[in-house]
Amino acid sequence: MELISLREMCELLKVSRRSVQCYEKEGLMQATCKNKYGHLLYDRKTVKRAEKIRFLQQLGFKLKEVKQIIDAPDDVLKESIKERLEKLEVEQSKLNKLIHEAMDYIGNQSAS
Repeated sequence: MELISLREMCELLKVSRRSVQCYEKEGLMQATCKNKYGHLLYDRKTVKRAEKIRFLQQLGFKLKEVKQIIDAPDDVLKESIKERLEKLEVEQSKLNKLIHEAMDYIGNQSAS
């Protein structure tokens, strides 16, 4: 079984050490073991779980929400993601409209 260090975990997920510590503090995951120097080590299963946590965070879920859904049955997790995706699409539509309005404003200002 291949283990990776906390530093390697952070590099892989592109998160800070503090983020991984927050995952652990929230009870979302824990180190698999420690080496002889006391460094935290993580197995493949824990790394996959951390990647899932990070993905859910990127979708906009707070850690407390992640804790509620991460171990839920697959259909519950998929429904939560679907609902979040619908919210993201609404936000994206609003942002696209705002971007177009800003571009129109810039275009009209340069013509003046």
